[in-house]
Amino acid sequence: MPSCACVDTVCAPTYSAPTVGFDSVADTQRLLATQDYVADEALGISLFLASKLGRPLLLEGAPGVGKTELAKVVSRILGTDLIRLQCYEGLDLAQAAYEWNYPRQLLELQARGASGAGARVADLFTEEYLLRRPLLAAIDPSRTSAPVLLIDELDRADEEFESFLLELLSDFQITIPELGTVRAVHRPLVLLTSNRTREVHDALKRRCLYHWIDYPGLEQEVEILRRKVPGVSERLSRQIAEFVQRLRRVDLYKVPGVAESIDWAEALGQLGATELDQARVDVTVGCFLKHQDDVERLRGGLGGELLAAVGAG
Repeated sequence: MPSCACVDTVCAPTYSAPTVGFDSVADTQRLLATQDYVADEALGISLFLASKLGRPLLLEGAPGVGKTELAKVVSRILGTDLIRLQCYEGLDLAQAAYEWNYPRQLLELQARGASGAGARVADLFTEEYLLRRPLLAAIDPSRTSAPVLLIDELDRADEEFESFLLELLSDFQITIPELGTVRAVHRPLVLLTSNRTREVHDALKRRCLYHWIDYPGLEQEVEILRRKVPGVSERLSRQIAEFVQRLRRVDLYKVPGVAESIDWAEALGQLGATELDQARVDVTVGCFLKHQDDVERLRGGLGGELLAAVGAG
């Protein structure tokens, strides 16, 4: 296809430095706390460096530990757009970055044919007919500020999809054969998440800073529940945290994450519970366990053992 004449102007603007970030590690943790996101110093350092160095940040960890939530919180703190690409098997460039508006192009050809006007193919491959998907939208040179780009659950996409990201993550640009190279004027803050159902390729990892988000410790999880579910008593919050912490040490099909702890606390709060007991655990088990074998094991005696261990009945 013919190249667009705007390659050196509109499509490839002069690059500028990142325009979003944090002032210090302490400032990063403080701002996260204002949004009720409890982060340790290591995560604060990783996020601070990603914003200052202009590097993507790859977050790995078990489901439900707050990887996706971090991107949402950061966009609120910085007062900028959150652009989210949810990955899945079969995801390709047309769905992730861009595609041409073929129906509109066809209508334009038909209109020109009916009017007797000449139909130049090059005229149909311009920005007017370009559909911007999340990756291209994040580096759109017409943006007036830098967004937060969340590439969520990268491990669910096919390995081949990672090759599409290499140019974007290293140079913050995407090359469109018919149009040219589109480069970011305002570099987005990029967060990638992975539940590690498969290994992410080394070529992609080299372009990113890396941080593993583990399950929180007991006191950190109590603090998370206190912030996220303020209507629940301190005693119940601690019992929930202790119960879930011990449950994570059991060989289950799927152990609960922090998101499930929060769901459970909210459910117990709605039921008016003030402390844990066997009856409450049995009727609310679907809030934190999502596989029947695990549910049956909990109801078959494991729940009572854990309740006794956390001092609840």
